[in-house]
Amino acid sequence: MASGDLERGGRNGKNRANSYHQSSSPFYVENTENCVAKFLGKLSFQPLKENPLFGPSSHTLDKLEALNWDKVAHGKQGWRLITCIWLHAGVIHLLANMLSLVFIGIRLEQQFGFLRIGLIYLLSDFGGSILLSLFIQDNISVGASSALFGLLRAMLAELLTTWTIYTNKVAALITLVVIIAINLAVGILPHVDNFTCIGGFLTGFLLRFVLLLRPQFGWVQCQHVPASAPVKSKHKAYQYVFWVIVVVLVIVGFTVGLVMLFRGENGNDHCSWCHYLSCVPTSSWHCGK
Repeated sequence: MASGDLERGGRNGKNRANSYHQSSSPFYVENTENCVAKFLGKLSFQPLKENPLFGPSSHTLDKLEALNWDKVAHGKQGWRLITCIWLHAGVIHLLANMLSLVFIGIRLEQQFGFLRIGLIYLLSDFGGSILLSLFIQDNISVGASSALFGLLRAMLAELLTTWTIYTNKVAALITLVVIIAINLAVGILPHVDNFTCIGGFLTGFLLRFVLLLRPQFGWVQCQHVPASAPVKSKHKAYQYVFWVIVVVLVIVGFTVGLVMLFRGENGNDHCSWCHYLSCVPTSSWHCGK
């Protein structure tokens, strides 16, 4: 789920994080002097007016390898594109993502196994992190929104392609569409980004054609026929064509995105309207840089 400014570390998250750049420990822990519930020690959290998600500050998340465009593009710390997925802005953020993962991930893992679903999860997060870094460069980011959106898209595609075997198909479809619509709608508000969700959604859509291919009807029964019988292909020809096309698209997309990212380019310079995907200005609010 797309979280607000706190998930991404705050509008001034990068500036605050950079002021702590000289800290020598890679496992920096928040100074508890400014925290609430100090009796919890290292488990204490920032005042709720600074982080209502019951979590740490932006510079603490940055020291724990949150996604930071400046350090990825100029510091060559590319691993932050992956490590940010394991961090959360607070207890509430963590619980929200875990509940979403239970709802989406368990069903997919039961059908396709943990390896394929795990790859979609990680690669969707990677795609979302790249897109976010290209378009929103003044914040830090943590959380698994892009990975969850990748699984959401894979689950939606799976539902549509196996429509006849579901008993509560309409309810399942409406639930998925509502979850996606709410997240994307919230993403157009100020201080909330949609790019990580869109990146994960697109990556999950493509990877579905690579990792979640189902054998054509009747192939399983063919495994028990005599050896002299004609051999039926596991997949149809168009599935193999889609597989090749999607693999090329994923490789090219990731390569172009990484090249632009490590060159320090801003995606908004190449797309004048893309910023509306993350924030739509109205008379009630504005979308500041």
